[in-house]
Amino acid sequence: MSLRQKIDSTRLPAHIAIIMDGNGRWAIRHGLDRIFGHQKGVESVRAVIEASAELGIKYLSLYAFSTENWGRPDDEVSALMGLMVSSLNNETETLIKNNIRLTSIGDLARLTPDVRERLNETMRLTGACSGLTLIVALSYSSRWEITEAVRKIAAETAEGKLNAALIDEAEIEKHLATRGIPDPDLMIRTSGELRISNFLLWQLAYSELYFTEKLWPDFGKEDLYDAVIDYQKRERRFGKTNVRSPEK
Repeated sequence: MSLRQKIDSTRLPAHIAIIMDGNGRWAIRHGLDRIFGHQKGVESVRAVIEASAELGIKYLSLYAFSTENWGRPDDEVSALMGLMVSSLNNETETLIKNNIRLTSIGDLARLTPDVRERLNETMRLTGACSGLTLIVALSYSSRWEITEAVRKIAAETAEGKLNAALIDEAEIEKHLATRGIPDPDLMIRTSGELRISNFLLWQLAYSELYFTEKLWPDFGKEDLYDAVIDYQKRERRFGKTNVRSPEK
């Protein structure tokens, strides 16, 4: 039986979020410049998107570029921006063909004009797609997102549009970049690092976390299947007791 056949299609995570880590280390291990690791990582992105769509996953979030990544050397940032443009150019037709809608979260105003233009065009062209929703986090950090939400709430409260006493979790979620998108059921991080690095801090409150030693360019369909199988072995309690096992 293949790994995919072991997956219970009735208990799939609706939303998978992935921290794609290890591109630079992969390149160094292979005696290459770091950008080659990012280029190789695009193949893993393609494989994971394809596998998610085939399984019937509804939402897939990929942490592509954090606000902290702006602190990397200028030549690496420039190469990454160029890679994003070429990837969007090359993959737009495939996304449409596979009924995949692209959206993005993050401080997009900081992106270079060519990246922002190509991103907006791809989101427009895939806007009517109704299969997998692919959320790419670009120039994103959760602290930035929460700070922006607080600013908006404060402004609306000052304008009398919101009653401070009535602000609850639902109201906060309306002001997050992910409004309208369900919280991730499963978060995957590659490269062996055991942290979530400022990614979806609010949304990951009750997500199942899965860490793998594999570097992102080595992560493929079978690895995604492994993560989903592991997820399906867990019991989702959301802080409640196990009704089937009162002693717990």
